[in-house]
Amino acid sequence: MPSERTTPIRVAMVDVYVLRQRPAGLEALVLRRAQTGRSPGSWECVHGHIDDGETPVQAALRELAEETGMTAMQLYNLSQVEMFYSHRLDYVALIPSFAVFVEGGEPVLGGEHDGWEWLGLPQARERVSWPRLERGLDHVATLLSADDAGALEDVLRIE
Repeated sequence: MPSERTTPIRVAMVDVYVLRQRPAGLEALVLRRAQTGRSPGSWECVHGHIDDGETPVQAALRELAEETGMTAMQLYNLSQVEMFYSHRLDYVALIPSFAVFVEGGEPVLGGEHDGWEWLGLPQARERVSWPRLERGLDHVATLLSADDAGALEDVLRIE
């Protein structure tokens, strides 16, 4: 008799692309994972789990503060949801993606990361370790290259 058990799907994590505008163009903050945690030495954007009772937007802002010490000047929904299968916990995570514009400068890193760098979008795309982050940076380049979302501003900007 087949099992009725199925692998659950849930909105479990967020990805947050931290951006600043410079004369040469848009830059993204990339973070290097510390040697003591998972995926040591890999490069990523801000991301993390959504806590119980928290919305994805709330999680994005909390993770930004925890991982960089920064606050968002502008927050955008990138209209992108990625998926990740967690074989250890047996669930499929849906991962909404956000972008934030910040003043820029030096982040104050949490314990998960031991390095950071501001890079142009093509360089950031080459640096990140996960293919989903490459796709997210493509969305950033398409939607936000002019400091806002243009004709989509009223739909994508989160107040």
